[in-house]
Amino acid sequence: MRTSRFVLFGSAILGVSIVLYFVVQLLLSGPDTANLLTAQVTRGNLEQTVEASGTLQPKELVSVGAQVSGRIEVLEVEVGDTVRQGQLIAQIDAQQQTNSLQSTRAELANMQAQRASRQAALVRTEQELRRQEIMVPGEATSTADYEAARAERDAARAERDAVDAQIRQARLSVDTAGINLGYTKILAPMDGVVVAVVTKQGQTVNANQSAPTIVILAKLDVMEVRAEISEADVIKVEPGLPVYFTILGDFEHRYEASLLQIEPAPESIVNEVDSSTSSSSTASAIYYNALFEVPNTDGRLRALMTAQVTIVLAQRQNALLIPSSALGEKDKDGRYAVQVLDAEGRVATRQVRIGLNNNASAEVLDGLALGEKVVIGEASTAPAGGGDARQMGGPPF
Repeated sequence: MRTSRFVLFGSAILGVSIVLYFVVQLLLSGPDTANLLTAQVTRGNLEQTVEASGTLQPKELVSVGAQVSGRIEVLEVEVGDTVRQGQLIAQIDAQQQTNSLQSTRAELANMQAQRASRQAALVRTEQELRRQEIMVPGEATSTADYEAARAERDAARAERDAVDAQIRQARLSVDTAGINLGYTKILAPMDGVVVAVVTKQGQTVNANQSAPTIVILAKLDVMEVRAEISEADVIKVEPGLPVYFTILGDFEHRYEASLLQIEPAPESIVNEVDSSTSSSSTASAIYYNALFEVPNTDGRLRALMTAQVTIVLAQRQNALLIPSSALGEKDKDGRYAVQVLDAEGRVATRQVRIGLNNNASAEVLDGLALGEKVVIGEASTAPAGGGDARQMGGPPF
């Protein structure tokens, strides 16, 4: 009986000791780090950017039109042809303009003949006036005859001057007719490539109603990119910032340039001046065009291609980096609280000074060393998949 009590008493003491051991171990072991997601402090390049969608356009794009009416007799170019300034592009039927030129020349010749007749009449009246002036002192003629001779001279001079004015007008008509005849030859206004043929050979154009376009020329050696910047981002960008873009057909090749201009108003301002559309246009998103140019010597870039544009606001080279998700509260001195996991698996909070932060990665100025591990979350929040979920490397750059 005494032995049984001794065994029971010993078992109770052993049980209490075991419980106390586990309680002490739980209190001394600190938080469980097995479920923490961590990332190493790495080195890499960091950019803070504004993303935009843009459209490629030729730097110079000209619609070559007709200034006279008529039928297109000859079209000398096709789409894709390279032309030089002054080269013949099309020939409009010139018969009407030729007839007009001949008619105005005939009218000018008629005016010149009339001028000769008026000049002869003026000479005759001037001679008669001089005779009257000679006879007046000797009272060989009357005052009335003298005044009549002077009036005839003045009238003849006025008629001659009127014909002179008509001659000047006729010469202008001849010049205009000659210019219109020249307009029947459509010449290239610049060097470029024919990107579109709007009017076909044999088609009749009417320049009296509008300026019909024959072809469209473009200079493709330099392309202009018009990137749409949202109103939330436009205050961050300015001319001179570095910019690069890719095209949909080649994501690997990056074209680099420098931002030239940000237009002061969105394209929708054209609608805003119209009171009938201003109420509906204000409900849509507002975008401002940012412009830059890029060489196109190899001709890979084509008109109206879509460009995925990145404007670089700031960048760092070979910087210490951690994920932005590792940053905790910011104190009054501008430092962030970051949880750091040491080699023994213990978590400590450290105050870190941060530089550039693009909300994906942050530049560490001081407070952390290369290779240290920072806590970025719980393992339960990690995406499903194989591999060790407790450690995550820095983002690729």
